[in-house]
Amino acid sequence: MQLQDLYGAGADKQAFKKRTQALSALFEKKTGAKPEQWFSSSGRAEIVGNHTDHNHGKVVVAAISCDILSAVKKRDDGIICVHSEGFPSFEFSVNDLDVKPKEYGKSIALARGVVKGITDRGYKVGGFTCCSESTVFRGAGVSSSAAYELLICEILNTLYLDGKLSKVEKAIISQYAENVYFGKPCGLLDQSGISLGGINKIDFKDPAAPVIESLTPPAGYTLVITNTGGSHAALTEHYAAIKTEMLAVANYFGKEVLREVPYEQFFVSIPQLRKKVSERAILRAFHYYEENDRVDAAAAALKEGRVKDFLAAVGASGVSSLNCLQNCFVPGSTEQPVSLAIHISERIIRDGAVRVHGGGFAGTVLAYLADAEVENYVAQMAKVFGRENVFTASVRLPGATELDLGELIG
Repeated sequence: MQLQDLYGAGADKQAFKKRTQALSALFEKKTGAKPEQWFSSSGRAEIVGNHTDHNHGKVVVAAISCDILSAVKKRDDGIICVHSEGFPSFEFSVNDLDVKPKEYGKSIALARGVVKGITDRGYKVGGFTCCSESTVFRGAGVSSSAAYELLICEILNTLYLDGKLSKVEKAIISQYAENVYFGKPCGLLDQSGISLGGINKIDFKDPAAPVIESLTPPAGYTLVITNTGGSHAALTEHYAAIKTEMLAVANYFGKEVLREVPYEQFFVSIPQLRKKVSERAILRAFHYYEENDRVDAAAAALKEGRVKDFLAAVGASGVSSLNCLQNCFVPGSTEQPVSLAIHISERIIRDGAVRVHGGGFAGTVLAYLADAEVENYVAQMAKVFGRENVFTASVRLPGATELDLGELIG
């Protein structure tokens, strides 16, 4: 593995070395010992497939070059102790795995849930100490929670399981932690995107055995992610309502998820549906069906080298998220930075596409644009949202992984 495999062609070896030195010093300060192993877990970019996974839909998703970096030392007392830069430290025993409602929304819940998900599969794990720092925007749509879950899962998989967990198993365990312990009803997109690495089309018709198709990103184009401000952390109610409303439509037909309801049956039943569910729920169902088609179109275009058609699918996904899914701003709020960022982007980009990114309602927008336009786009977006909030990203092949520092920096 080379540094550019993690951080792209512009990877800075000296900057990475300073990052590891600072983290190693923090580890020694916290523990009085040196770290023994290093791990990294990436963020993810949802390319197409906004809010489809929780109804067993389709997505195109990529692991990207921001990450959580962690220095780790195994311990033999069954205690997991985590120090994260900028956050309170915590520890717990691997024998104390009950769900604790007071931990909802907190990092300790994710870690505890991951341990429970692993032990429920019959594996035995132990403790470790880690010190972490992150370049993943927190609560902004690049899946900081999923990156964290996969980090903990990969540490345990390496330290105690000899790598026995598959990439799909790690994603499912991490989703379980977020659903049950963290209290967020997410689908499997975020965890799968990070666990698999690279860029993939994923069909979640059977979430226990998703169909995965590896893709190649378009040459000559760059991902740019802009954090418009605000956090998803306080927006679980709005996020959850999307899934709830889609399920309400499915339940009208006696089905558990929309994937089980043929589009034609849904469409001809709209007059009766309006008497049972909200019109917003119907619009969100429209988005679901049409978004699955856009995923198919985007993946086919990438495979066949039709970049313009791929970008058209990305852009159409964004339009549907605004008009049908309605997750670009909180209902009734005059604070609408995501919508503003999209509107500005559409007036700058000539060769590319832009869309809301991730759960929505706050956080990030994603632009996929020609390399020649990146410098100007970044400069223009930085004027509005701050340079520290505009991030150029590359697709990263390893998602969550152990690192060999000797191999990476010599």
